[in-house]
Amino acid sequence: MPHKIGFVVVSSSGHEDGFSARELMTHAPTVSGWRSPRFCQFPQEILVQMVERCRIRKLQLLAHQYLIPSKVEFYVSESLPEFFGPCQAERFRRLGYVSLCDNEKTGCKARELKSVYVDAVGQFLKLVFHQNHANKYNVYNQVALVAINIIGDPADFGDESNLASREKLIDHYLGHSAEDPALEGTCTGKSDCISPLDDLAFDMYQDPEVAQIIRRLDERKREAVQQERYDFAKKLKQAIADLQKVGERLGRYEVEKRCAVEKEDYDLAKHKKRQMEQYRSRAYAQLQLHGLVDAELPLVRSGSPRHQPPTLPPPPQEERGTENRPLEPFPREEPSARSPDGSAQPCPADPPSLPAAHPRLKAHREPLPYDERPLPAVRRLPGAATVELDKSDVDASEVPRGGALGEPEPLTEKALREASSAIEVLGETLVAGAYSKVWSHREDALLALHGQLTGAPADTPKEELRSALRAAVFLVRRAIPDIVTPVFQASLKLLKMMITQYIPKHRLGRPETTHCVERTLPVLLARTGDSSARLRAAASNFIQEMALFKEVKPLQMIPSYLVQPLKAHASAHLALSQTDLLARLLRDLGTDGTGFTVDNVMKFAVRALEHRVYEVRETAVRVVLDMYRQHRALVLDYLPVDDSATRKNVLYKTVFEGFAKIDGRPTDAEIRAQKKAATEEAEKQKKEEIKVLQGQLAALREMQAEVQDQESEAAQAETAGTQDARHGGVAHRREAALPSAPEAPESHYLDNLCIFCGERSEAFTEEGLDLHYWKRCLMLTRCEHCRQVVEIASLTEHLLTECDRKDEFGKCFRCSEAVLKEELPRHLRTKDCHPAKPEKQASRCPLCHENFEPGEEAWKAHLMGPAGCTMNLRRTHVLHRALPPPQGRGPAAAKAGSSGPKAGSKIPTPKGGLSKSSGRTLMKR
Repeated sequence: MPHKIGFVVVSSSGHEDGFSARELMTHAPTVSGWRSPRFCQFPQEILVQMVERCRIRKLQLLAHQYLIPSKVEFYVSESLPEFFGPCQAERFRRLGYVSLCDNEKTGCKARELKSVYVDAVGQFLKLVFHQNHANKYNVYNQVALVAINIIGDPADFGDESNLASREKLIDHYLGHSAEDPALEGTCTGKSDCISPLDDLAFDMYQDPEVAQIIRRLDERKREAVQQERYDFAKKLKQAIADLQKVGERLGRYEVEKRCAVEKEDYDLAKHKKRQMEQYRSRAYAQLQLHGLVDAELPLVRSGSPRHQPPTLPPPPQEERGTENRPLEPFPREEPSARSPDGSAQPCPADPPSLPAAHPRLKAHREPLPYDERPLPAVRRLPGAATVELDKSDVDASEVPRGGALGEPEPLTEKALREASSAIEVLGETLVAGAYSKVWSHREDALLALHGQLTGAPADTPKEELRSALRAAVFLVRRAIPDIVTPVFQASLKLLKMMITQYIPKHRLGRPETTHCVERTLPVLLARTGDSSARLRAAASNFIQEMALFKEVKPLQMIPSYLVQPLKAHASAHLALSQTDLLARLLRDLGTDGTGFTVDNVMKFAVRALEHRVYEVRETAVRVVLDMYRQHRALVLDYLPVDDSATRKNVLYKTVFEGFAKIDGRPTDAEIRAQKKAATEEAEKQKKEEIKVLQGQLAALREMQAEVQDQESEAAQAETAGTQDARHGGVAHRREAALPSAPEAPESHYLDNLCIFCGERSEAFTEEGLDLHYWKRCLMLTRCEHCRQVVEIASLTEHLLTECDRKDEFGKCFRCSEAVLKEELPRHLRTKDCHPAKPEKQASRCPLCHENFEPGEEAWKAHLMGPAGCTMNLRRTHVLHRALPPPQGRGPAAAKAGSSGPKAGSKIPTPKGGLSKSSGRTLMKR
């Protein structure tokens, strides 16, 4: 069977002082291992020689936590070269290499154990270490190796391979496999099975003395299995499991003692040494090692302070409180057993020798009959074969498990191992109630524990108080996932009492509060995804309440859990509860030194916006809006740009509209509603104006019809007068007829007339006037931005209130003109920005930026006159067109020149507007 192979270090490339490669020959919790020199050249090599030529089956490397090589190569050789040099490299056969993790995920706080299965024969093994992984702790570019383990079997093993093949064939026909649970923890009859006791992890975390005892017990267990002494083998198996816990505890104590010595804290080192000795002796007494292991073991020494008789008194009070994971206590009443020579031995588990770490809780350790209890550890001294055969035929499954009526049932072996620390502190009866299958027993146990912790005296030693607290946390953590509501509520009540009353009352400090929160918060968060709405609400409300405790709030632990990204396959209830909790606590705590930051909250919220559950997305929107109320611009860095493409997503549209409401800006819907209302109002006004104009036009048409009737009558009268004159009539009839002719109304001349510039033309039909307004009217212009024709006098108002791009314009406070907002700073620095006068004192031209007298006639003179606006492009075009006729100096030109400043035949616009009362009649000549 493969086993651990001893080796010696032959040579190495170099080492730092105090970290020689010979440290690799020892496996213990306190070893430092090998470390390369500072700023060394790579690769670095270590050569080891095994105690004999063997077949290597498994290689194990324990890497350093931050001095980590990127790659380690393995070479094997049958013999050692006489001289070490490159020319001898061919004597080694390369097996391969392993790559090591850079350990960034753990923050360089964990050591990697790498196991490699090989099949190579040789006596020399060479390890080649390549360039190190860079990290902030490895400032000297070193590599290190804490331990190496070689597992194999002798190469010259004879016919062992044939034997192994025969055994495999037999097992195949018997239906057995290498993973047969009946042989768990043993390798009997398996030539290729590697014992877990030979694993490197076993030696690196076990006390060396306890590890030696465990190996001896494992050998005796294999012998007992071969002899079919199964009860004895079962006891040995349980003893090995319990001793492993003892060895790990002693290994931790040894490391703490070593650290205290390095810090020159010798009081603590002395305390740890005494603690180790008492714990070791008590563990040996409980396991009855003097009966399970022969006296040939080196640990059984006369006069040794570590190994005293089984009837040791309990350790001092301050020591018992610090031991969190001792072995299971023995029952108070046990039958006597016989020694191998047949003499009776007293039971070492008498009541005076029982450890009692918490005297106030001793009342819960009520004894049960021996045949109604499981065997968590060895209960009696092993006797001769005749004594063991008395119980050998009784299977463990046949032992009655039910407790007395109204009492919780006894603990199983698994529960005893799992709750050993709680049993040591709180007693087996209380823990059995917490583990009971009856929910009322579980609730009663939690309430009883609540009462005991509440009534604990203030003068109790701190170690006992801490032990009781940690045992209670263990039971609370187990009770929180309970499906029965009263048990769940009792666990919450107990947890609240421990955090807000027990710890502050006894001044246990922040570390104990941190322990309580760390151990219970994950299961509480998992409970927020329960299918029961009432339990979900209870768990969420308690977490929110706990986050606001004055003892928990400074720790900032709960916010750090809540901002963890939602898992893709998490239940909808769990995701919704986590998001809702974050939203509620964000309002209660804020982001100022509470564990919530803009970065972690916004990253969580942005991912939650893409969750598959609608309620989670809605809650994430609320979180984003709450963050925007507090931080405004910082939140926008985590969101996409606000444009039309982004707003196609309904959630982002809702988010950006929420931002607008917070800022007091109108949303897109409000802007559209305002535009619609303005358009409807403009249409209404337009219809009213059209209606008024239609009424005026009808009145003008009536007046024109009356004038035409009068003219026809006058023409008939004139014709009659002419005939009278021809026939000798008097001339004074004609003269009398002239004053009697009615005056033609002025509206007769509105046809073919531009009402803006006053120009008249026969071409001014309906289409002609449109063309005139569009291209030639000197009082009008086209907006460069919306291409609408507007009056020059109202161009500024149009750009600010009517234009399609009115949002891009702003009013200059100095000149009162409409200027693009982006050009407004530059506009204020130009010479064109003259201060504007009040409207009653002057008008301002938006084209040439000049001030002139107010009034309509002044606008006409400025825009149409030859000395007027130089920036009116239509005016300059008309002037250029009118320049050639003056060269001929015809009568038409002379008449036009004497008529005034206007070109062509123009009639000024009636001052009264287009109404009936403004009409004037023109006397005919």
